[in-house]
Amino acid sequence: MLAIDLTGKRALVAGVADDQGFGFAIAKALAEAGATVCVGTWPPAMKIFTTMLQRGKMNASLTLSSGEKLAFEKIYPLDADYDTLADATDELRESRRYRDYDDFSIDGVARAMATDFGEPCLDIVVHSLANGPEVKKPLLETSRAGYLAAVGVSTYSFTSMVQRFGPLLRPGGSFLALTYMASERVVPGYGGGMSSAKAALESDTRLLAYEAGRRWGHRVNVLSAGALASRAASAIGFIADMIDYTSRNAPLPEPISADDVGHTAAFLCSPLAAAITGTCVYVDKGFHAMGVAVDREAAGGK
Repeated sequence: MLAIDLTGKRALVAGVADDQGFGFAIAKALAEAGATVCVGTWPPAMKIFTTMLQRGKMNASLTLSSGEKLAFEKIYPLDADYDTLADATDELRESRRYRDYDDFSIDGVARAMATDFGEPCLDIVVHSLANGPEVKKPLLETSRAGYLAAVGVSTYSFTSMVQRFGPLLRPGGSFLALTYMASERVVPGYGGGMSSAKAALESDTRLLAYEAGRRWGHRVNVLSAGALASRAASAIGFIADMIDYTSRNAPLPEPISADDVGHTAAFLCSPLAAAITGTCVYVDKGFHAMGVAVDREAAGGK
């Protein structure tokens, strides 16, 4: 039987702070395939996340098909807005939500993993994080600071992670990021520079695939997921309408699940996808292929 086998592999999934989003689903799918999983969590959410884990609030979500419970090998504080700790202001580092963590930068997590596990120590790195402080603003009303913040956290952080984690991955390593269809089509309400950030992320993926492939032999791909009512996506304000609209107009007229994304991610990070790199894979029930809405009788919809 042909199966996804990640036995003996170690993964880092950056952007896990609850059990609802794509990051958690990917972490669970990787564990189902046999990988050990570390996660990177935004420092302000770290205590809530770890407390919920300790109190068993996520036990049902953590249960694997075998009946065993997913246990994260390590949980690292990670703020992808900072490449090194020196980039963070003293005020931020001393604030209540950050002061308990020594080094929450991308470089800090890479060095911590090298200390904890040696070098090389990784096989898979998943970038499942994004932030646009002005995402609810139309592009015409977005400030330069808001636009650059969206690109910095949502896009450049992936390049920074490939730079710093590339040397830590064993031969044949895999990097994966998450994007959204607003990178190539207009999604009113998805503003603040986030559509531009996702377009840049997809472009960077192609170039990073070339450079990381030639330098280390690693693969770099991006997964374009459909609409899901995760806690982060719900903050945009119209996610329920997007799920309804895309479900009515997709070739497979139904919502996606987080597991759909997790399973595809596990495949892309596995040896079964050894010849796939520099590619954007859609997990949206085929909605990206549609050019005309079909939820009307006049359009021949069924």
